[in-house]
Amino acid sequence: MDSHEARRRLLWHGIAITLCALLEGAVVQSFTNPRLALSAHVGGIMTGTVVVLFGLVWTDLRLGDTAGKALFWLSIIQGWANASGLVLAAAFGTSGTTPMHGAGHVGIPWQETLVAVVLTTGAGAILVCCALALWGLRRPAENRRAGF
Repeated sequence: MDSHEARRRLLWHGIAITLCALLEGAVVQSFTNPRLALSAHVGGIMTGTVVVLFGLVWTDLRLGDTAGKALFWLSIIQGWANASGLVLAAAFGTSGTTPMHGAGHVGIPWQETLVAVVLTTGAGAILVCCALALWGLRRPAENRRAGF
């Protein structure tokens, strides 16, 4: 996939995640845990914005093919995982992974496990994404000697 197409797809996914989070915000009171649903709403908007940000800087990144593919797919995975994990936690009323916002709620074991796996996957992926993006935004080799 060329750089322009990767950028466009990241922008699409980021805006789609943001739209889903905005729509979810309209039904916050319908969730088992409305407080966590509000956090899911805000978290989804932030996560969508991060995916858009990766799309916006995509053409400035200096990464090899493998690192570029990893950043691309992990950006999309973390975006959907983080946004959907918080929505699932709010819908199920789990608290194992989100103890402060889930206080007073307990999901059944498979729900707690599902939310933990989804949110942990998203958390790990976003950390790798940020590290790869920072690495990719380092100064190009030709500018290092010039003192820029």
